[in-house]
Amino acid sequence: MIDLKNIYEAKEAIKGIVLDTPFSYAPQMSEYSGLEVYLKKENLQITGAFKIRGAYNKIASLDKSQMECGVIAASAGNHAQGVALSASKFGIRAVIVMPESTPLTKVNGVKHLGGEVILHGSNYDEAYAYAMGFAKENSLTFIHPFEDEKVIAGQGTVALEILDKCEKLDAIVVPVGGGGLISGIASAVKQINKDIKVIGVGASGAPALKNSFDTGIPQDSLSVRTIADGIAVRDTSKITLDHMLGSVDEFISVDDEEIASAILFLLEKQKLVVEGAGSVGVAAAIHGKLKHLKGKNVAIVLSGGNLDVTLLNVIIEKGLLKSHRKMNVTVTLVDKPGSLKRFTEILEELSANIVHISYDRTSISLDYGDANVTVHMETKGEEHQNEIRERLEKEGYLRR
Repeated sequence: MIDLKNIYEAKEAIKGIVLDTPFSYAPQMSEYSGLEVYLKKENLQITGAFKIRGAYNKIASLDKSQMECGVIAASAGNHAQGVALSASKFGIRAVIVMPESTPLTKVNGVKHLGGEVILHGSNYDEAYAYAMGFAKENSLTFIHPFEDEKVIAGQGTVALEILDKCEKLDAIVVPVGGGGLISGIASAVKQINKDIKVIGVGASGAPALKNSFDTGIPQDSLSVRTIADGIAVRDTSKITLDHMLGSVDEFISVDDEEIASAILFLLEKQKLVVEGAGSVGVAAAIHGKLKHLKGKNVAIVLSGGNLDVTLLNVIIEKGLLKSHRKMNVTVTLVDKPGSLKRFTEILEELSANIVHISYDRTSISLDYGDANVTVHMETKGEEHQNEIRERLEKEGYLRR
């Protein structure tokens, strides 16, 4: 464990720079999940994520010569912004190596904070390898996102803030990528109250640390694939794994479907924009993976809110389709005046709100004189959609 004294020192070091983010009860989520849920909203942090805590604590500890040379980091985005902002507070150079697939919003965020961005590699680990070589060549101090005691101590300040506000806590649920956040939180929690359970949640598409935790042996993945880019770590850190094996009670996984539904749940029910990595704890709660904590007081860390708006649009559209609030129908009409008018009149009678129509008369699968019409419409639920299908079948537009 990280010594509790070091975590309290980190709390002093980041004071005035890092926000003590809101921590509040979530009644709708509590009712939905059967837990007594409290949300720690690190998505509202100054950089949109918890990472600035560890980054600032580490940079504040550098000596004069290290400050003069500057720092470098490898990150998918949140650690990058934390390092860039922290470096700017000390007036020093910050170089950030980011995977080429990093969302533009995160790249621009780093640049806005004064960081020099280098895009390299298809994932974090490839960016990391490049950054290590660049650091050596340019005498820069590498600021690791999780394999550093100063960084881990900084992340542990999240737990201190939670425990200051909620004395009767049974468990803390923490997103896990490289393991720095949960290592810091678990170190603090277990030294303050060992009866509080610390539960990690990772993405099933990035299983290395979960597999390592389950077996007690470091294991790496050949590749990662998840919408939770902030926790898409391919290789296991032995340092954070050792911390976790000593202080974390449980580690569970959620898939991309569950993560996407959690993002949408938070947006609709909590009015919060939370990225995939920050939503995994909520995904576990609303999909019944924390049933053994029913009725218990559970804090869930929303670790970041830097969500790519393009991905958000996809999640919203898919979510509306899955919840029967949107419906797409394709029918074949005779390509003559009045055919489309009659079809849309039926939809009007059924109170379906058309939002988009596409008209195709050139597909090679069509007979001459026919056209495929695809209609995207807003509906009022599954029963309404069944009513629409039955009417269109009756009128001969759809086949059973």
